[in-house]
Amino acid sequence: MNGAELERCMRLFYRSVYRTALCRCKDPHDADDAAQEVFLKLYTCNNEFSDDEHIKAWLLRCTINLSTDLLRARKRAAALSVSAAEPSGSVPDDENGHIFELLRKLPEKNRTAMYMHYCEGYSVEEVAKITGAGKNAVLSRLMRGRKQLKKLLENEGGGRYGN
Repeated sequence: MNGAELERCMRLFYRSVYRTALCRCKDPHDADDAAQEVFLKLYTCNNEFSDDEHIKAWLLRCTINLSTDLLRARKRAAALSVSAAEPSGSVPDDENGHIFELLRKLPEKNRTAMYMHYCEGYSVEEVAKITGAGKNAVLSRLMRGRKQLKKLLENEGGGRYGN
């Protein structure tokens, strides 16, 4: 891959890669690190991609893997350090920032499935393939995620979002 192609991919997919990493890591600095690392991997890989959707799916799979590695490293570091504090950060400033902030409160597996399906527009089958989970597992995670998100919204709004 040459520099011009990498720049084109970054323009097209950086936001999706960053937000996927942020959804997994919950820390903007870790998400930025993961996104940069993913694009470095893209630049140095020898894969043949059939189209932009293939590139995007590959990028998001790498993002999930790198984010998981970052989370593991953070847990190991926290176990070694008594004074380790959970980093906090802001979500991207957009029209869905509030929902994205609530989404970040969901358990990791549900959060990832919800983000990939509803924010990135992947089908259940595509989410299953990208995350390495079964189709039924993804469906369950989406169902649980919707219930958890609804509960968060109801708690926040005093029940104004219905039952």
